Amino acid sequence: MQRTAKTLSPALAGPATIPGWGVDADARNDPTYPIRDQSRDHGLTRRWDRPPVQQPDVEILQSIEHIRPPAVVGTSVPPRGVSGAMRRLAFRWSESNCLHWLILLGADRVDVVEGVVEDLSRGTLPNVPAEMGVGAAWRHDRERLVTRLALVAGTIVVGAAIATNVRRERAAARLAAQTADRAV
Repeated sequence: MQRTAKTLSPALAGPATIPGWGVDADARNDPTYPIRDQSRDHGLTRRWDRPPVQQPDVEILQSIEHIRPPAVVGTSVPPRGVSGAMRRLAFRWSESNCLHWLILLGADRVDVVEGVVEDLSRGTLPNVPAEMGVGAAWRHDRERLVTRLALVAGTIVVGAAIATNVRRERAAARLAAQTADRAV
């Protein structure tokens, strides 16, 4: 199947027909003027030296697309446990690969479970409603919180009703099978 090139497509619009096209063409109407005006530069940007790179005392994961680390890196939460292993695995792929991001998302979820297990191992019961922001939602978006709580409660009630019905049907089937066995 032959596809036409995008440049040959009759649906392309000319730049003059696009609202706002060329709005920054006039140098007198440049919205970035104060920032890009280098006529008053006193040498601060011309002779800029790269700051020294921070020497962290924890493991830092770096994208394979960068040849050197940034000047400052976050060291408060180094990779650890299963989630850390997942993060190390994710950084084997490029940031343009969706697998990189999916593994990182999974590592975040695993990190939550590891945090709860760590809290429980210390004898601390996690305050899940506070960590989920229920208090702030009650103060700032009460209607949405009530809707969500109603949906959760409804889901629990429907699930319990289905589970009860399944148990009753299984008990009735067992009773019928026992009755049939005794009749034989």
